Amino acid sequence: MTVRVFLVDDHPLFREGVRAALEASPGLDVVGEASSGDEALRVLLPERPDGPEKPDRHHPVDVVLMDSRLPDRSGAEVTRALVAAGSARWPPPRILVLSMSEDDEDVITALRSGARGYVVKSAPRDELLRAVLTVAAGGAAFSPPIAARLGEYFAAMRREPGRSAFPGLTERELEVLDLIARGYSNRRIARELTLSEKTVRNHVSHVFAKLHVSDRTAAAVRARAAGLGT
Repeated sequence: MTVRVFLVDDHPLFREGVRAALEASPGLDVVGEASSGDEALRVLLPERPDGPEKPDRHHPVDVVLMDSRLPDRSGAEVTRALVAAGSARWPPPRILVLSMSEDDEDVITALRSGARGYVVKSAPRDELLRAVLTVAAGGAAFSPPIAARLGEYFAAMRREPGRSAFPGLTERELEVLDLIARGYSNRRIARELTLSEKTVRNHVSHVFAKLHVSDRTAAAVRARAAGLGT
């Protein structure tokens, strides 16, 4: 069966090169392109059947190659919208991010948005083709350096309880939250971390704001549920 691919990237020359690489491979067919997030959603979402490049609904798109950074929206935002629009009648396409960035935060954000893989734009042609076919078949695909870093990232999550639950907290704020979960007062936290009480109060305020809680009890409950405070 032919795998139908849709390209989303704001660089015409890059899209042209990817299209040529894909269409030179048997079993892959590029059925459309978009240069922005809005254009991709206009074409791909089932609620907008009037898109000028909308593929035939009897032959839906299988894989979307998504740039992580678009001029109007992030690739993660577009991915979330496509995944959220899926239904039994309209299975959403599988998203493979194709990005210049190797930043851990960009990779994790892409996965949380619903992407099935992450390939760097410097990847060899054969690596990209394998990734497209793997994702089309329901698997996950990552460039080797991304896969290695993901392994390190999740290993660190196991070593550091709470990090995956509170990715927005800094290392220091996570330490403060852990001590709040243990029932420590600001004064005791200051002694434990060799900080001034004023600095601790500032960290506590930041933690409350990021966790959207108003007091220590609520923060402690959230922290303990994530494995902190033990």
